[in-house]
Amino acid sequence: MHGPKWLGAVLFLGVQLRALWPVAAVEVHTSKEVDAVNGTNLRLKCTFSSSSPISQRLSVTWNFQPEDQSSHEPVFYYLKEPYKMTTGRFKERVTWDGNIQRNDVSIMIWNLQPSDNGTFTCQVKNPPDVDGTIGEVRLKVVQKVHFSEIHFLAMAIGSACVLMIIVVIVVIFCRHHRKKQQEKRIEVADTELTEKEKLKIREEKEATPLED
Repeated sequence: MHGPKWLGAVLFLGVQLRALWPVAAVEVHTSKEVDAVNGTNLRLKCTFSSSSPISQRLSVTWNFQPEDQSSHEPVFYYLKEPYKMTTGRFKERVTWDGNIQRNDVSIMIWNLQPSDNGTFTCQVKNPPDVDGTIGEVRLKVVQKVHFSEIHFLAMAIGSACVLMIIVVIVVIFCRHHRKKQQEKRIEVADTELTEKEKLKIREEKEATPLED
C-alpha cells in the first residue's frame, strides 16, 4: 500500500518540476523605431537566438500593421527558402536580405512610401523552439525635401560665396592700387627734390666768381 502512494508522490513532484522548468524559446531582436526618407530603400534588421540548433523547419514571418491599427498584412515569409508576396502593398517591393546561418532574418524594403508608416513584426520559429518573443519595428516615413527648396538653398549659398569672393578681390585691388599711388607720389617727390637740388647747385656755381 505504501508503494502506490510513494509512486504517486514521485509522479506529482515530477509534474510540478516540469511546470517550473523554463521552456526553451526563440528570442527575436529588432530596432524599436526607424525613420526613413520617402522614396528610399530600407533594410529592416531582425536577428534571433535559439537554444536549439538551426532546424531545417525554421520559419520566418514578417507582418505589417498600418498606423490606423487595421488588420495585419503579410510582408514576407521564409521556410527553407524566401517567399515573396504576390499581392498587397508590398508586392515586388520586399526582398530577402538575411543569413540564417548567422541568425539574421532581415529584409529589404524598396521605394518607401508614406503608406508604409506603421509597425512591422518579425517572428521566428525554430522547432522545437516555437515560442518566444516577436520583434517589432515602428517605421516612420518622412517626406524628402523638395528639389526647388534644395535648389534655392544651393543658389543662396553659392551667391553668398561669390559675393564674398568679389569683396575680397575688390579689397585686394584697392589696397594694391593705393600702394601703387603711394609709390608713384614718392617717386614724383624724389624726382622733384632731385631737380631742385640740381638747380640749386647750378645757381651756386653760377654765383661763385671764377678764379684768375
